[in-house]
Amino acid sequence: MSHTRLIRLAVIGSLILSAAFPTLGQTSRGEAQFGPVVRAYLGYLRNEQEVVDDRASRHEVNVAYYRRNSNRIRALRQMAIQIALETQNDYLPELEAVASDELGLLFDRPPRFQTLKVGDVVQTTFRYMGAVRSGDTFYVFARLDPYEQADLIQRVSVSENAAGSPVSNRPSGARVTTRARRVSVP
Repeated sequence: MSHTRLIRLAVIGSLILSAAFPTLGQTSRGEAQFGPVVRAYLGYLRNEQEVVDDRASRHEVNVAYYRRNSNRIRALRQMAIQIALETQNDYLPELEAVASDELGLLFDRPPRFQTLKVGDVVQTTFRYMGAVRSGDTFYVFARLDPYEQADLIQRVSVSENAAGSPVSNRPSGARVTTRARRVSVP
């Protein structure tokens, strides 16, 4: 083979490979501005969407299920990006997105979504992050970490003691869990 023919084949081969794998080693558009934790969460959401798409393509789920879960994933993505941009921090809390008819899945006594305000803590377990309209309206909550829960429960019991109410170590139905904090070693 001639030298120019080999070069042509190499160029054509590299063009075919670059067209076949355009995202190899790259992050999605706009995700490069985020740290590894946020990028990992957004990647997790992409994977979840692929699972939902796959199940739909195999006719394992109905159209309503597919649409609601795709919209839920879109709402979680939108909220995650909003949190990351607002805080400029590479940290995301554990997020849950539920429609108004699903609030009972998260709460024993579901709050009235009409009265929720961003930042409200619901039943010492979740902080309300806001509503996202993605097909349905999804109410996004961030799970409080065990230290936030314990601190909140302690503040509630102290305020009850100050008000002269009966002493209660925790609100009814509240469960306190603890875990060791991570220590960064330089």
